[in-house]
Amino acid sequence: MTAYISPFRHSRFVTLTGGAMLAMAILLVGFTAFAADLPVLTGRVVDNAGIIDAATKAALMRKLADFETKGSDQIVVATIPSLDGEEIEPYANRLFRFWKLGQAKENNGVLLLVAPNDRKMRIEVGYGLEGTLTDLHTKLIIENDMVPAFRAGDFSGGITKAVDDMIMVLEGNPEELEARGERNQQAPSDSDDLFFAVFISIWAIIFFGSIAVSVLPPIFGQKLGPGRYRWLGMTFEPSRRSSGGGWSSGSSGGGWSSGSSGGGGFSGGGGSSGGGGSSGSW
Repeated sequence: MTAYISPFRHSRFVTLTGGAMLAMAILLVGFTAFAADLPVLTGRVVDNAGIIDAATKAALMRKLADFETKGSDQIVVATIPSLDGEEIEPYANRLFRFWKLGQAKENNGVLLLVAPNDRKMRIEVGYGLEGTLTDLHTKLIIENDMVPAFRAGDFSGGITKAVDDMIMVLEGNPEELEARGERNQQAPSDSDDLFFAVFISIWAIIFFGSIAVSVLPPIFGQKLGPGRYRWLGMTFEPSRRSSGGGWSSGSSGGGWSSGSSGGGGFSGGGGSSGGGGSSGSW
């Protein structure tokens, strides 16, 4: 006996299938719209944002090539104008994997990525270097080297300093970076303490000074008339009291007053990254 399939059911099945395919297409298009394009790996410095001057770029390329020759770790610097709405962490990981930085068996690549229009940067570290160039190290490099320089508009200097510190750590000398980080953490506290001490000192001088000017002239000064005294070469009189109730001084001998004055052929080695590293912004 032949089964009967209703034309209505067939039409409904086709409609549902077409709707599902359309929904998947929309999702794929949406994902593509939020995934920024990946640049081509042309060298150890890929400055697509144009924020590194020519002399610095040449020096960085030589430095990174020499570092890779001495060992096997591979550092690449990349700048892009914008992330096009994508977060920097997934973008950096995609770019690292696309470029396959570091050796395949060692996974010893590092990517320094800067997106100036978004004011974001990231250091992405390959699997094999996560125990050497740790998240703490990359955070210190971003916060102490890159952020201050970038805020001052010195992209070339900030990137160069970051590269120097990454090489220093990867060569087995992280102590200086860690000590510098501790000093920088202490500096704001010391500065705050100094500001607080100066503020308290000024307040104390004003407060106790006004009391002294109100109390001491009648005690130690020479009385010139009703409520008028001469002390320390200055004349104190009630007719010139300040709005705060204290005495104000006038002097035939000078005195003092306070006031304000106006006035190429390059490629990665097959390495990968699992998202280790740190991000920052300025």
